[in-house]
Amino acid sequence: MPETRWRMLAVLFGARTALGFQFQTIASAAPFLTDRLGIGFAEIGTLIGLYTLPGVLLAFPGGLLVRRFGDKPLCCTGLGLMVLGGAVMGLGEGYASLLAGRLISGIGGVFLGLAVTKMTTDWFAEKGMVTAMSILLTSWPLGIAAGLLAYAPLAQAQGWPWVMYLSAAACLIALALIAAFYRAPPASSSPQLAPASGLPKPSMFALPPREQMRPVIVAGFAWGTFNLALLAYFSFVPQFLAEHGFGLAEAAFATSLVLWVMIVSMPLGGHRLQQSGRPDTGVMLFSVAAGLVMVGLPFAPAAAIVFALIIGCLLGPPPGALLAMPGRVLRPETRAVGFGVFMTVYNLVMVAGPMLLGALRNQFGAVAPVLVGPALFMSVAPLTLLFRRLQPSPAETSLSK
Repeated sequence: MPETRWRMLAVLFGARTALGFQFQTIASAAPFLTDRLGIGFAEIGTLIGLYTLPGVLLAFPGGLLVRRFGDKPLCCTGLGLMVLGGAVMGLGEGYASLLAGRLISGIGGVFLGLAVTKMTTDWFAEKGMVTAMSILLTSWPLGIAAGLLAYAPLAQAQGWPWVMYLSAAACLIALALIAAFYRAPPASSSPQLAPASGLPKPSMFALPPREQMRPVIVAGFAWGTFNLALLAYFSFVPQFLAEHGFGLAEAAFATSLVLWVMIVSMPLGGHRLQQSGRPDTGVMLFSVAAGLVMVGLPFAPAAAIVFALIIGCLLGPPPGALLAMPGRVLRPETRAVGFGVFMTVYNLVMVAGPMLLGALRNQFGAVAPVLVGPALFMSVAPLTLLFRRLQPSPAETSLSK
């Protein structure tokens, strides 16, 4: 069993890497899209946010679908939609086709992200959840960093449509891996298959009780804010650096260092937070520290590589603990729907945020979203503190779950 669950995590890791790889397509192709299609940065921000727009409407229904049809079918459906969406974006000739393809891909991404999180929970619910989530989360920066390195040279050599084709191919490979190798855990270790003893099986539309829903909603805002701050960094810092003497490839490399460092710092930092027994304190300290360091970047862009290395180290510990928050208050019987609520809030932040960042970029220049990022990182601390205050005590939790 221990070896099997790590093999399953490896398969899920590959699928989620494809998600990050495809998400990065618009940000990396932005200079080519603005040049060839004549669109502005507000439109680019809309395309970036459109990938998560379906999550606002479909994350909660997705949780219901997971409860009804299971994890693997929804995961494969999501990857299939991501393949289709990538192809539509590449084959289209204008902004409308980019909107349509991005929306299709975003729907697939919602289903994939929700299913993969639930599948990981089922395998690691009994032991090592924060560590497993921290490892799983490294797939996102790995995919984004790979896109930062691969997409700009590919777009320069072959044109921006090939960026979309490459992302679709990665999703197709991930689909084949999930279909061929993933299997559900035994019923005895799967919360979905083994509800708590003595409790009636919930209906398809059953919601978690109010004392669980409130901290889950706050956790969704904290997770969305952290990711929006990171998005501000890797979407707009390359353009800011390019305006301050960096070449396009150099700016992409300097920005991607944050993500490459996080690939190492996330599993190591998440494991240390789990061992410390104080994950919330760690989230608050590291988020504030990262924001304070990031404030200095606009004033010393020549030191971008040094800033990237430090920020990458500081941003490693929080993500696993943030994503594990819902599991600390949700019971297995309502976990699928509870994660749907969590992802709905997260996606709401990730849809509205990029549009605002793009508008700030148009109005005040490349430095504006770079300065907003630190404030977003530091705001994770009060949200984490609020979650901690709302989290039911063990006795209350056992009674309400």
